[in-house]
Amino acid sequence: MTRYVALLRGVNVGSTRLAMADLRRIVTDLGHEDARTYLQSGNVVFGSSVRDAEKLAAGIARALTDELALTVPVLVRSARELAAIAGGNPYADREDDPTRLLVAFLATAPQKSMVDALAVPGSENVSFTVTGREVFLHYVDGGYGRSKFTNAYLEKKLGVVSTSRNWKSVRALAEMATS
Repeated sequence: MTRYVALLRGVNVGSTRLAMADLRRIVTDLGHEDARTYLQSGNVVFGSSVRDAEKLAAGIARALTDELALTVPVLVRSARELAAIAGGNPYADREDDPTRLLVAFLATAPQKSMVDALAVPGSENVSFTVTGREVFLHYVDGGYGRSKFTNAYLEKKLGVVSTSRNWKSVRALAEMATS
């Protein structure tokens, strides 16, 4: 049994509403075990014998559409991958405020040319590091809420689906996935 974390994009912000009890039920009904959610923003930790994260993501997305008429991107990382992400933030030693550190999880690794062309808009003081399917973000002068360097901006510039979580959530999910 492998532990996974599914990250749903855009849940319970704006008009896309999803009760976490429904998310747990859907994941369990798909045959996965010990489904536990974190916060109300579409994070679910579960165990599965399925070894293909893309297949897991597609199954959850399809079930959300079929059962609740919700069409939301779902990204899945194994507990091992999430532990590596939580242990590999290049900005963690520079910032005490977890709201200024985020990770953007990407559906696929972006093309190198797109990564090379990625730049912070305007004169914002944001540092970023793209590593495979993640973008580590450090909002030096403020939080994510006031920035133009957002999830939507990353999706547009990198050409891949993305969902972002703050550092506190990344650490909590990594811990949940290993317990």
